[in-house]
Amino acid sequence: MKDKKKMSEKRPRKTGVGEGGRERANENERRRDRNQTKPRPKASVAPDTTPVANEVTENPDLIYGVHAVTESLKSGKVNKLFLQEDGKGQTFETLKALAQEKNVPVKWVPKAKLDTLTDRATHQGVVAGVSPYEYLTLTELLEQTENPTPFYVILDSLEDPHNFGSILRTADAAHVDGVIIPKHRAVGVTSTVVKTSTGAVEYVPIARVTNLMQTVKTLKEAGFWIFGTDMAGTPFNQWQAQGKIALIIGNEGHGMSQALKKEVDEMLTIPMEGHVQSLNASVAAALLMYAAFMQRKG
Repeated sequence: MKDKKKMSEKRPRKTGVGEGGRERANENERRRDRNQTKPRPKASVAPDTTPVANEVTENPDLIYGVHAVTESLKSGKVNKLFLQEDGKGQTFETLKALAQEKNVPVKWVPKAKLDTLTDRATHQGVVAGVSPYEYLTLTELLEQTENPTPFYVILDSLEDPHNFGSILRTADAAHVDGVIIPKHRAVGVTSTVVKTSTGAVEYVPIARVTNLMQTVKTLKEAGFWIFGTDMAGTPFNQWQAQGKIALIIGNEGHGMSQALKKEVDEMLTIPMEGHVQSLNASVAAALLMYAAFMQRKG
């Protein structure tokens, strides 16, 4: 028994790891040590893939906001008016009187009802049912434009309704004669567009076309000079914006399509010296529209 005990004491314990296994274990341990001391690479920032709101996700038969509803009432496009039941003040009295003048029925409802109708948007206690927006064709836009040297803005697949609304608001202020948008893969006139434009949508003619390429060719045949926007081009303060002109504003993400770029007479650029090398579409459009406006106004 004693001999057996001594043999067991001298015999090494089985660990399940042979010489080769111990080497691999040691190597793994060294790797873990290196990984702990080695700085981790910075995480890359994924592109913004947040869906952009458009006419598919909004009710095109409803608009909201004091200014938007007021202008739509004046133009005769409102068929029903919802006012917040506890709404008071001159604004509500003016809207009620305007609705009576236009024979539009008024319904006073709880705020919760207006929140539901607008998906909790900032409605200011005012929501209206409207007739569907009636777009012009390119031919109709050309025929009804009284200015002998028109200035049109073409939006190449713009997707954000806030950008569209802001552009319409500036277009009205800068005396743009019309805005042209594509029928497919682009935002149309929605409640958000109407609200953001603060009613300018009622004053700026909007043509909706099937093919922007064909539209540009038609405009060129009618004597228009076509201008695009790009990182490389003529500085916008050197832009010769007299005569019949059309300015193309590209998509928020990828700018103008390559096909349209081939049809442009001249590219314009806005010089920038900061770290961010692009501007919001509505901001860029505003700078260019006012550059043209001030020059054309003389």
